Amino acid sequence: MDHSIATYFLYFIIIASCGWIMEITLQLVQKHKFADRGFLIGPYCPIYGVGGLLITICLTRLIAYPIALFCVAIVVCAVLEYLTSYIMEKIFHARWWDYSENKFNINGRICLETIIPFGLLGLLLIYVINPFIFNNLEKLPTDVLNVIAIIIGIAFIVDLLVSLKVILNVSSTTQKFDKENPKDSTEEISQKVKEFLSGKSVLNRRLINAFPKLTTVLKEQSKRIKQKTVEVKEEISNKANEMREDFNEKTAEVREEINQKAQKVKQDVKDGIDYTSKKVKRNIAKAKIKNRKAKENKKK
Repeated sequence: MDHSIATYFLYFIIIASCGWIMEITLQLVQKHKFADRGFLIGPYCPIYGVGGLLITICLTRLIAYPIALFCVAIVVCAVLEYLTSYIMEKIFHARWWDYSENKFNINGRICLETIIPFGLLGLLLIYVINPFIFNNLEKLPTDVLNVIAIIIGIAFIVDLLVSLKVILNVSSTTQKFDKENPKDSTEEISQKVKEFLSGKSVLNRRLINAFPKLTTVLKEQSKRIKQKTVEVKEEISNKANEMREDFNEKTAEVREEINQKAQKVKQDVKDGIDYTSKKVKRNIAKAKIKNRKAKENKKK
């Protein structure tokens, strides 16, 4: 597929908006209340737009193989959701969604229950939605298409900057409460963060309502670091003890070897002295006998 950047951008916005509509509809059906989903102020969820672009650009060539398209769409969207959750958690120190209570989940970031519908959405995009959207966008004059894309693009960037500032409030607030309440659990800190941000501004309250299961991970990271520190200290202590035992064993062996050699030297010296003493005594005895014989011969 060969389209202009403006066309792809408007497609991204349309799919992101459809994702937002789908999210709030699910909230209405499941919880019977309206919740403005997404971390941006506008009515769109960028992760859906990015997913739509990835499926469109990468998987259109599989249009003749619906089963393969379904499977690959699941993989692409699952990887996208997992990476998005991981990156946002590392940047903002907060878990934006958590599937830990769902069956067949991976680190609470993705689960089988949510990625299977992505495969169906991939089929729907390629066979139904994409032809409709691109055909209608291509009908617009190029100049009109570009002006619309620029206006929406500027609004999107402003929205992104403002929303990032709000999200950074979440990050700084979680760190603030974590320092003030080092013994609190993750859930308690999360609740305090929600209460604190809810009184700040409409945008902060909207963010809390959009992600009711928002949980901080600072405590979890702190526990992991402490556990790792204990393990490292224990490992260093064990290594030191092993080295001390090895050193003591080597010292004992060297000491025993020196003692044995000293005993051998002493014994050799004693044997040498005994041998020399006996030889001297024999020589003296021989000399005495010789002198006696000489005296006897002299008398004769």
